[in-house]
Amino acid sequence: MRMVNSMAAAVVLATTGLYSMQAHAAGKIDCEMHFSLTGWAAIYKHAEGGGTITCNNGKSYRVNIVAVGGGLTAGKYKLENATGKFSEVYDPSELFGSYAQGEANAGVVKAGVAQVLTKGNVSLALAGTGEGVNLGVSFGKFTIQNIK
Repeated sequence: MRMVNSMAAAVVLATTGLYSMQAHAAGKIDCEMHFSLTGWAAIYKHAEGGGTITCNNGKSYRVNIVAVGGGLTAGKYKLENATGKFSEVYDPSELFGSYAQGEANAGVVKAGVAQVLTKGNVSLALAGTGEGVNLGVSFGKFTIQNIK
């Protein structure tokens, strides 16, 4: 009986090791996001939108985006066809969740966005142009939710 338990433990350890090696051997995944966002600010900032994350492993994910925060900011804006480039990840689930956000902006009629957000070890560089009127400095969070 003791030999059977030892063999079972050895099989479990070997299987766990193989799974870990396969996950690591799969390597890092490169992903980009294309999205649109509409928002407003009057001390409190709120924006909503959606888009698609596409990864070099052939997978893509439809997402909802919500950005909230506060600060000395006011305005209304709309971004269309904006892009986001994620730092490499091992698992796509690392892409979803809330990123820390801080920004300073000023724009009338045509506006631009360029900022880098972070969530743990994952970074997201955003770029895009849009229209609206906005002015101020704000801090908050940028949340990406997977639509299943």
